[in-house]
Amino acid sequence: MQAARVLLQELAAHGVTDVVLSPGSRSAPLAHALAAAASAVPPPGAPHLALHVRIDERSAGFLALGLAKAAVATGAPRAVAVVTTSGTAVANLHPAVLEAHHSGLPLVVLSADRPHELRGTGANQTTDQVGIFGTATRFAVDVPAPSGRAGESRDLRQLVGRAMAEALGTRTGHPGPVHLNLAFRDPLVPDGTPWPDEPPVGRPTVVTAGVAVRDEPVAVDPVLDILQRGRDRTVVVAGDGAGPVARALAEAQGWPLLAEPSSGARGSAPAIGAYRALLDSALGRTVRRVVVLGRPTLSRPVQALLARDDVEVVVVAPGGGPWTDPSRRAALVLPAVPAAWLRADHRPAGGGGATPASDGWLDAWQQASVAALAAVARVLDGAEARDGTRSAPRLTGPGVARAVAQATRPDDVLVVGSSNPVRDLDLVADWSASPVVLANRGLAGIDGTVSTAVGVALGLPGRRVRALMGDLTFLHDVGGLLRGPLEREPDLQVVVANDDGGSIFTTLEHGAAEHAASFERVFGTPHGADLAALCAGYGIRHQLARDAEDLAVALAVPGPGIGVVEVRVDRSGRRELGAMLADGIRAAIVEVPTTKFAAGSQET
Repeated sequence: MQAARVLLQELAAHGVTDVVLSPGSRSAPLAHALAAAASAVPPPGAPHLALHVRIDERSAGFLALGLAKAAVATGAPRAVAVVTTSGTAVANLHPAVLEAHHSGLPLVVLSADRPHELRGTGANQTTDQVGIFGTATRFAVDVPAPSGRAGESRDLRQLVGRAMAEALGTRTGHPGPVHLNLAFRDPLVPDGTPWPDEPPVGRPTVVTAGVAVRDEPVAVDPVLDILQRGRDRTVVVAGDGAGPVARALAEAQGWPLLAEPSSGARGSAPAIGAYRALLDSALGRTVRRVVVLGRPTLSRPVQALLARDDVEVVVVAPGGGPWTDPSRRAALVLPAVPAAWLRADHRPAGGGGATPASDGWLDAWQQASVAALAAVARVLDGAEARDGTRSAPRLTGPGVARAVAQATRPDDVLVVGSSNPVRDLDLVADWSASPVVLANRGLAGIDGTVSTAVGVALGLPGRRVRALMGDLTFLHDVGGLLRGPLEREPDLQVVVANDDGGSIFTTLEHGAAEHAASFERVFGTPHGADLAALCAGYGIRHQLARDAEDLAVALAVPGPGIGVVEVRVDRSGRRELGAMLADGIRAAIVEVPTTKFAAGSQET
């Protein structure tokens, strides 16, 4: 019990405010200590912590991930801890740990374990938990069962300090998950002893030294000479987590900004709508340099751009983690954006010092963007129009995303699921001031999305939080709706575009006519699930939006607590709709002048 209490004291001292617990027997010392720390009046010596209890470890892991995302969104990142018992419970955290690893989120895994003498003996709920997450953790250690030896608490405090420095990326600039595997021996219950006093000294202070922070520019250095004599016609690609520095760079230099919804850079004059389609146009083919920030994960056209032999790729990669370069073509990797590049009076080669207006490069992209977004609206309006055989407009996946984007205010928070929803949002969102958009794009999986959204809503109680996801994503983590009556209820609206299966595959090569015989069973995967009945079983409010008017009303009045808005869409024409959108955009931008940019002149 004393070791568990010391552990919580140290976590709190290093900024942890939220802990998610999935109960079990071996983790009982931590559970008892957490219950005390989360009480209205914690006992002397106990920190004050917010406790969240979930019975499903996978949901618990993603709930903690959502809380960590919420902290990052406020501009004050902090680690979130998740506690499990031994055995399969630990393995159920692996998806969330992987997502935290690839997203750079500070997740602290505290797994209880049997003491060393029981391992390898066939003892119940005992397996090899040491290193169970492989290379996905920044720091992992197997902590022996406490024995009461002299200096044990001091050593544990030092260990937690080391682990927290790794989780927060204090020394490396590369935050991520850490794993403390904690062995406990009986007895596992409180014995009436008081909490230990926190030490006046002895806690390590870890100082950041020489680490470039994401939004902290670097000075121009001779190594940047390549940029001064580089090619013209630059665009900025802002992937997931790029941050506002990507927007600042595009604004300062007059470069088109191709920003994913979860980049944190959308919603400014240089932001280009429907940019994925524009990359396949004559204008897209004139690009000669790309500056990449964050992790671009959504688009094959963007990946094709980065792989082109006639395009110079510059990657901005803060911290000590790996940089994003799947095409293995980066000409230069920078720790941050050069300070001079954030000044409008300093333009590297590619504009020759010209203003955006006189150069016309950004103007051309903006004109194409306006035309493309108008074409998208025309195609979607046509696809959802009354056709004389229906009593209400037919809703499409992109149409649902458009309605959600239009209803989302700048101070709202939108959590978007992988697969089609995030791509639909990327296509239709046209924000002058972007809301906070969060997504699990570290590995771009559909798992844990409901729990992540719940964690975000719990972490941002003063904001209106909405989630947009597909039916398979919802069903994959429907257990995330489960909340015990003693747990705090967040305000969260979950919008589910239900097309009874995996419509993203219809847009890929698997959806071609020659694969129709096997498509439905192995790709489409219809399920026929009754979402209303599932919600009723979890005690969650459910609303079926039958048409665009129903959806507009539901989005305008989300209501308190958790509510699910189901919108049934038809995926049978999804592939054809994609072709119509592409054709419409191509026709709309044919008048945009691009001749002056052809061939991409080399400036020295």
